[in-house]
Amino acid sequence: MSLITLSCLMFSDSEGNLCKNSQLLKVLLTMHRLIISSTEMLQELQFIAAYGTQLYTELKILFFVTNRYWVREFWVMFKTDGSLTNTMEEFQELVKANGEELHCRLIDTSQINARDWSRKITQRIKSNSSKKRKVSLLFDHLEPEELSDHLTYLEFKSFRRISFPDYQNYIMNGCVKDNPTMERSIALCNGISQWVQLMVLNRPTPQLRAEVFIKFIHVAQKLHQLQNFNTLMAVIGGLCHSSISRLKETSSHVPHDIHKVFSEMTELLSSCRNYDNYRRAYNECSNFKIPILGVHLKDLISLYEAMPDYLEEKKVNIHKLYSLYNHVNELIQLQEIGPPLEANKDLVHLLTLSLDLYYTEDEIYELSYAREPRNHRAAPLTPCKPPVVADWASGIAPKPDPKIISKHVQRMVDSVFKNYDHDQDGYISQEEFEKIAASFPFSFCIMDKDREGLISRDEITAYFMRASSIYSKLGLGWLTVVKQQS
Repeated sequence: MSLITLSCLMFSDSEGNLCKNSQLLKVLLTMHRLIISSTEMLQELQFIAAYGTQLYTELKILFFVTNRYWVREFWVMFKTDGSLTNTMEEFQELVKANGEELHCRLIDTSQINARDWSRKITQRIKSNSSKKRKVSLLFDHLEPEELSDHLTYLEFKSFRRISFPDYQNYIMNGCVKDNPTMERSIALCNGISQWVQLMVLNRPTPQLRAEVFIKFIHVAQKLHQLQNFNTLMAVIGGLCHSSISRLKETSSHVPHDIHKVFSEMTELLSSCRNYDNYRRAYNECSNFKIPILGVHLKDLISLYEAMPDYLEEKKVNIHKLYSLYNHVNELIQLQEIGPPLEANKDLVHLLTLSLDLYYTEDEIYELSYAREPRNHRAAPLTPCKPPVVADWASGIAPKPDPKIISKHVQRMVDSVFKNYDHDQDGYISQEEFEKIAASFPFSFCIMDKDREGLISRDEITAYFMRASSIYSKLGLGWLTVVKQQS
């Protein structure tokens, strides 16, 4: 019998209420999976209940599991762990076999109310969609503050979905395999970095590319003010990428003061001295803030590897569990502080579709060289990783899901017609459409028109579906189109 299981029973009374060290019980129940799986612990409890000599023992276990802790406080484990759910059903059969129908209903995990985190998140962030104001869906017309607010909205939504079990899975596995919530968070970070690169590279002239570069520096400044370090890392990482840094003509149009801010931001996020500059700035922040998740996950891995699970005489290393719990709990607590901003649904749809990217490094470099060809007199530039993007996020991309992409496209098309179809005849002008298309990294795609000078809802829907990132993954080669137009 494991010391974890016995300790959990020791810290609760006959009705499952806390006694003695309640904090230690919470740590054990939260972090026990680093030592023993939840299924194994429940099986041990089941064993005690089956072979205990007193009804008191069985009732105590029932109340411990259901009344105050585990199922009630850590319900997400029973919703995400199929093996644990199956073992609980076996426990139910054992209790039922002993004629305890009433107690059997206490451990019916099918009645667990899985909270809707998405709805909860939406409620926590104010929406100004009801306000009667003109909304521009054009990248050139969006203020840096609007972009930073809405990027922060999306980042917080993603960050807040990461649960204790997600962090534990990462600690134990050292990767995001079979951890879809964390994988989506990483994919968002990478998507923002790619979006930044492509929005710069999408402009045909050095002057226009410099203007986009400058705009993203202002976005970065706003993200810094919002204390959203994770998205700040993604934006600066995109601008640091060698597909952008190699653009010398573009760089020559960027003012000195912008270069200075860029250098300061890069230094802030530098991995030198184990991200010392970032850690100092992060620790000085209070209230709402979003950490660079990769840095803190690496801390968890280091702590997990550095300390043994057991001490002498097979004693559980409680200090290790406490330390890991405190690190994870600090991140979980940040999820309860919503960002000080308002989000507009139309702009959320715009960004959601814009960030839905699956381009490869080779494709991005190909576009970079198409914009500013390599100087043959100089040594070839070797593609390198951006200096500030954490290694943990590299190579992670969201899996293409046609249904999800279609949903985003429909929402975006609805937003377009709500804001630009002024006479509500189901068409917008070719000129307005071209401006809207320029807000996306795939604005080079060509559209066929059924009606000269006017674009229909169906045509715009087809455009977005064809030009979105899934189009690239189907192997239809969007860069070929770029070359033909360059």
